[in-house]
Amino acid sequence: MSWLWHTLPPHLQFWLSLLWVLYLIVLAGWIALQKREPIATLSWLLSLALLPIVGLLVYHFLGPQRIRRQRLKRLRSRARLDATAMAGSSADCSMLMRLAQACSSYAPSSAARVQLLVDGCATYAALLEAIASAREHVHVEYYIFESDRTGTRLRDALIERAAAGVQVRLLMDAVGSAYTYESFLAPLRAAGAQIAFFHRFRWRRLWRPKMNLRNHRKIVIVDGRIGFTGGINITDREDESLRADAFHDLHLRMEGEAVRWLQLAFVEDWVYSNPKVLKTPSTDGFWPPTAAGPIRAQVLPAGPDSPWETIHRTMLAAIDGASARIWLSTPYFVPSDAARMALTSAALRGVDVCLLVPARSDSLLVTVIGRSYYDELQAAGVRIYEYPRMLHMKALLVDEQVAILGSSNFDNRSFRLNFELCVLFEDAGVAADLARILAADIELAEPVPIPRPLGLPGSLFEAVARLLSPLL
Repeated sequence: MSWLWHTLPPHLQFWLSLLWVLYLIVLAGWIALQKREPIATLSWLLSLALLPIVGLLVYHFLGPQRIRRQRLKRLRSRARLDATAMAGSSADCSMLMRLAQACSSYAPSSAARVQLLVDGCATYAALLEAIASAREHVHVEYYIFESDRTGTRLRDALIERAAAGVQVRLLMDAVGSAYTYESFLAPLRAAGAQIAFFHRFRWRRLWRPKMNLRNHRKIVIVDGRIGFTGGINITDREDESLRADAFHDLHLRMEGEAVRWLQLAFVEDWVYSNPKVLKTPSTDGFWPPTAAGPIRAQVLPAGPDSPWETIHRTMLAAIDGASARIWLSTPYFVPSDAARMALTSAALRGVDVCLLVPARSDSLLVTVIGRSYYDELQAAGVRIYEYPRMLHMKALLVDEQVAILGSSNFDNRSFRLNFELCVLFEDAGVAADLARILAADIELAEPVPIPRPLGLPGSLFEAVARLLSPLL
């Protein structure tokens, strides 16, 4: 292209050079004001420097991380909720839970019963059973809600409850559920259900896009008493009874005080996505009285509307405090520098650190980037296993008491861009149940050999792919 540049008149070369310099100044200032990690800032600058105008558009839609106005809006919506939902104290809880409360303002709580649900078949059966028992309301929030057989079964269950007079509210992410068409939702609306989309595209808001800030949460609340959350979406791809290659995943069913905090997370998201607020004269029925249960639990919401990265910080604090074991399952492993340091430091001090990931996730790029960290982890003593199917389970087990389950992957997108939700348990029973599930999965997985037979092309491919990790 240099020959083409030299054919241009000198005055045109001057003005084009000046415009390019001005473009770099504007782009650099815009990116710097986001106050990202320096490596991420430099990566964006280098990636977009050679894309005049186009680079500005790319960063406009995909780059900005914080949504300050939306944060204020969400805080205002919280202030309108029943104050009893905000009750809670950190006076008698662990330092880990105190940290989580300081980051999220969600207090430590408890659960009367917790059931871990492995894979979609068991999860969907439990969901349908709980929904059928609803007498007052059913609140449903998903990243992906597809109009396939699984989605139709759940939709029809919601239609039946709505027709019976139960308040049904369905919130879906506008990108994750982009192919959930109005024709599929129309019968549900006709039955009286309320439906909203999170960050739905609007032409009038093109100047302030939020398409890269997704709601990745999975929440179901039945009558304020039964709550579900975890990693499983509503799709045939997660039902092993329908597909041999279904995702391997984990969900949980919970009863007790902690369900109130799941309810609060849903209502905040609902009010934020639907400014006309709740079509009901009162939210009193959302917070039925519950007694404290024996299982210590704390709901962990996180998203770009908060600077504290609640799930990221809580996970790293748990890892730093480990004395015996750290077992981590994640479909997408793109650790921050702090997370990489925490895992390797734990392994170096003698903690049993085990990482379980899919042999190949549904994103080849993320798979390759994740593998670029293997050598350092294995050198520190981390055991790494690759699961034969698409592993979609997001779980962290620390020692004999701490378990963190939910929607958050172990990557920058989940920690910093997505709206995510996990639950922290400090309970030997829940930890033991999770340990049994992870141990069975590790038995089915293949250990990553040391050294890995990559060769120069494979090593180079991983190294180059890793340069993109700050942009994900």
